[in-house]
Amino acid sequence: MANKDLRMLVQAIGDYLKWVKSMEEHGRSAHTIRYSQVLTDFLLFAISKDMVWKDMFTLDTLEGFRKHSTFKNAPPALIALSYYLFSHGRLDQPIKIIKIPKPRTLLPHIYEHYLLYHEQGPQPSHSHLRQTRMVLSKFHQYLQRHNIELSRLGIEHLDAFMGELKVAHNSKKGYRAYLRGFLMYLYQERKILKKNLAPLLVTPPLYGQSKPPKFLRPQEIQKLFSNLKLATPADIRTYAMVHIAYTLGLRPVEISRITLDDISFQRGVITLPDRKGDNPITLPIPEHTINAIAAYALNARPKGAYRHLFLTFQYPYRPVGSTTVVYSISKAMKQAGLHSSSYWLRHTYAQNLLHIGQSIYEIKEMLGHANIQSSNRYITIHAELMRKVLFDEEL
Repeated sequence: MANKDLRMLVQAIGDYLKWVKSMEEHGRSAHTIRYSQVLTDFLLFAISKDMVWKDMFTLDTLEGFRKHSTFKNAPPALIALSYYLFSHGRLDQPIKIIKIPKPRTLLPHIYEHYLLYHEQGPQPSHSHLRQTRMVLSKFHQYLQRHNIELSRLGIEHLDAFMGELKVAHNSKKGYRAYLRGFLMYLYQERKILKKNLAPLLVTPPLYGQSKPPKFLRPQEIQKLFSNLKLATPADIRTYAMVHIAYTLGLRPVEISRITLDDISFQRGVITLPDRKGDNPITLPIPEHTINAIAAYALNARPKGAYRHLFLTFQYPYRPVGSTTVVYSISKAMKQAGLHSSSYWLRHTYAQNLLHIGQSIYEIKEMLGHANIQSSNRYITIHAELMRKVLFDEEL
């Protein structure tokens, strides 16, 4: 290794670690310490291999260093360093790991024929087709384990299959819907089933709801917003997230997917093209929420390659996931002394819509519910007049 290349690597590591430390929200953390140790190890590795600068940040070097280093997070540290150098014009390109998608496992012909038949129907979405394939794959595995032929399928087998699934009640409703389409196909199109089992595959009746939607009262909302801080970039990001969750009623996953292109600051609206149930919508944004988003975008949002509104604070900057949204909002609620979760803001939004006289059908569209039953839950807990009369309680 030439002295020039060695100096360049030492300088690069030093500059990167200084930058990481400056980005830390609460001083020197374990993350910074680990990367410092890993990159020192890489410096020794590069010296032992007598590397030149142009060979230091390649996939071959990454693989060699991964085998050499005793640190489990060796590859992420080296990749992060390469992105930092690339963003500062000191590398032509960063280390990019190409993920080869796993080949899709084909199901038996009858299932594949149904999926093709279903795909040619009234414009099913990619996510719907993916979910259908996943459910049919699980169903096929169940039939194989119990040696059940499709032609001998009975409602007892379907009930047993649904009983084995370790998923939430709402997810099971989706599974039943996917299976009903397949059962109709087996009965009407292929004549494999002698009886139409689709109408028999229904959700068991619910006689009571043990966990109705929970929402915050006005004094709790005031307490939450009065305790929000703006001291750090993370605080400003949380501030914007809480405003969006409360005034737009979005799910955490929908908040994580918002892009800068979805927001029109001039018109004061947000367009959500990718919602659960494929229900895109354009919603007005209140002025104080617009201001919260603008404050974050101008003062706290890292400058990254992604167009997503909310990004991580660790380089390379990536879109946050729904878990980050949930954690950030829940943490703010805890700091305000509220024993609640991020979804309470969504439920509060629904209650506010009811309070101002919106119809249940309008609420269904604004919340992005696939069916009216999901929205109808909120009516059962909107009991302001009853509480005032019976309990002298102001909501």
